[in-house]
Amino acid sequence: MRILFIDIDTLRPDHMGCYGYARNTTPNMDRVCADGIRFDRYYCSDAPCLPSRAALISGMFGIRNGAVGHGGTAADRRLTGPTRSFSDPVDENSFHNIFRRAGMHTASISTFPERHSSWWFNAGLNECYNVGERGLESGEKVLPVALDWLTRNQERDNWFLHVHLWDPHTPYRAPEDLGDPFAEEPLPAWIDEETFALHKQHTGPHGLNEMNMFDDYANPKYPRMMGSALDRAGLRRIIDGYDCGVLYADQLLGQIFDLLREQGIYDDTAILITSDHGENMGELGIYGEHATADQPTCHIPFILKWPGGRRGETDGGFHYSLDLLPTVAELLGVAPCGNWDGQSYAAAVTGNADCGRDHLVLSQMAHVCQRSARFGDWLYVRTVHDGFHLFDREMLFDLKNDPYEQHDVKADHPELCAKGAKLILDWQEEQLLKSDSPIDPMWTVMREGGPFHTRGYLEDYLTRLEATGRKAGAEELRRRHLHRP
Repeated sequence: MRILFIDIDTLRPDHMGCYGYARNTTPNMDRVCADGIRFDRYYCSDAPCLPSRAALISGMFGIRNGAVGHGGTAADRRLTGPTRSFSDPVDENSFHNIFRRAGMHTASISTFPERHSSWWFNAGLNECYNVGERGLESGEKVLPVALDWLTRNQERDNWFLHVHLWDPHTPYRAPEDLGDPFAEEPLPAWIDEETFALHKQHTGPHGLNEMNMFDDYANPKYPRMMGSALDRAGLRRIIDGYDCGVLYADQLLGQIFDLLREQGIYDDTAILITSDHGENMGELGIYGEHATADQPTCHIPFILKWPGGRRGETDGGFHYSLDLLPTVAELLGVAPCGNWDGQSYAAAVTGNADCGRDHLVLSQMAHVCQRSARFGDWLYVRTVHDGFHLFDREMLFDLKNDPYEQHDVKADHPELCAKGAKLILDWQEEQLLKSDSPIDPMWTVMREGGPFHTRGYLEDYLTRLEATGRKAGAEELRRRHLHRP
């Protein structure tokens, strides 16, 4: 069997045609989707990049594997400790090793391990290709490696290939000759003039005033990436810049899919298309960043074309991306590991079984310290560190009627807030009871100075807020955060 795993960084499902997006961003992936299953409520358990892939690869929530941040102690996976044998059991039971156990030759084309010093990602891989730009490369550096690998291995059966593209991630880096195919397309209707005016007053990194996180520096190396966006033309550059990244990734993937068709192996090749996380594109006043534990950041696409599996259908159950590990193990006939947190949905791939979860708990510790409960149509968000965005301790959103999280309705539904808080508390206790460590890594992050992407920025940012007409936000940040170490 051949398995192609497409990993597109920072890809929102609602910016893909097969998920209903009006712009024609993903014609090649849409075609694959028509041959397989589209999962509609698929989420990373831990955001953003490093924690998401740590959960996927280990099959364990970040609260157990320990890798929940982008710096400090909590950016590293926990050591197994005294029970470690000659090799680490977490690595032995990792995602890539499942394919090895199934008799496959495994390869990955990705700069992720070097970008985040996360070398555990390579466990179980026979070949690793690193084009050397630590996630700042554009896809034209990756595509030739993938095409060459597929050409050299066209007579080989039983392989697994991971192809990782960064193009939708900031800084937007689609080649200039792509132009702007969306220049005449309308902007999102929900960002009307009133909403846009509110967003211009937002306090917090990666808002319209500070697209470079805490300032408005625009790197000339990336002409599609602006430093600020204070008018509608700037807003268009954000939306179009992101969508051009999605389109460019899709165009590159089209060449890979075409090669599989030319080789006569497309129909018999399993293709998995997903992302590590999504992207805030205006929700909560944040643009071009995966900064929260909410719908835009944690909701990700998942498309699965599996030989002999369902075709042209959708799955509406709740799933974590870490559920993929036990799922492929079951599909490939590999014995599961008792230490995984994932729940197989293999029966939904080969049949019509409902394998979805009742609810999900989502975590983010790199930009904020925040956990959310996703249940029914609701998202309950609980914040310990607001990442300088001045979030309330609790927030509640009705995603069915308010998909862009504009209206916090916690005052109207205290019973749902109580339910969401209990789901998070019960989940936390269950995970810590299973864990080898009694420490929730969220509190490790807090003890070490808060989320990595906030450390060392507060004083300069307060000055910038005051200089740009946001004195009230600066005063509230002082009240909340200056007592912190």
